[in-house]
Amino acid sequence: MEEDFACLYIIRGEPYRSGTCVNLRADETLVGRVSHLVVPELAFTNAFVSRKHFIIRKENDKAVLYDLGSRHGTEINGSRLTPHTPYSLNNFDIIKLAKGMIVLHFSFLFAEQTLEFEPLSMTKQMEIPDLQPKIYWEKRECLIGNKRIPMSDKEYLFIRVLHEKINQLVTLEEIRSKVWPERSLGANGFSDVSHDELNALVYRIRKKYGKDTFLISAVRGNGYVLESELISS
Repeated sequence: MEEDFACLYIIRGEPYRSGTCVNLRADETLVGRVSHLVVPELAFTNAFVSRKHFIIRKENDKAVLYDLGSRHGTEINGSRLTPHTPYSLNNFDIIKLAKGMIVLHFSFLFAEQTLEFEPLSMTKQMEIPDLQPKIYWEKRECLIGNKRIPMSDKEYLFIRVLHEKINQLVTLEEIRSKVWPERSLGANGFSDVSHDELNALVYRIRKKYGKDTFLISAVRGNGYVLESELISS
């Protein structure tokens, strides 16, 4: 049996369930769309995905991704790749296809439990662009449609730290230290903020601003990713 090497976690992408793990044990893993001629190892149904979209190869203990000249391109951490040019993947890289309708999380790490992702709707955001939130950082308020919503101190700090690394994973340690700077450090050298406190803050943000306003994906045991085209001023 081959040893585990790396994996892709599907945050969003039909027909797969959010949180599905794709093991990258093989020397090559093709990602694309099913056709009668090609059946990729990871196959999506989205029409914006090319039949042979990209491939991940093992090269000297690294996972190297090549976009295979796909029509709509491959983005990693918000930057579009040059076709047929190698990109060495790093832990927590976020890969997007099909205008963001497919989102993948790369990792060399294997969690003992299934990683938990929050599947988030992009359809409403795409269909109703005037509902895209606009953040006024100096005023600490968020404009959604015609409604201005004041941001609490913790809401502001949490959204800001994620927004500064948009489309990238922000670790739990960084979130705790920046959102709760007043808290003391525990025996492990990290802030003593509990998982329950952090989960409660995320719950309040989703309830207050709407679950589709801030597209926050939670990666259990690692941190959070903010997927957004937020307008800030």
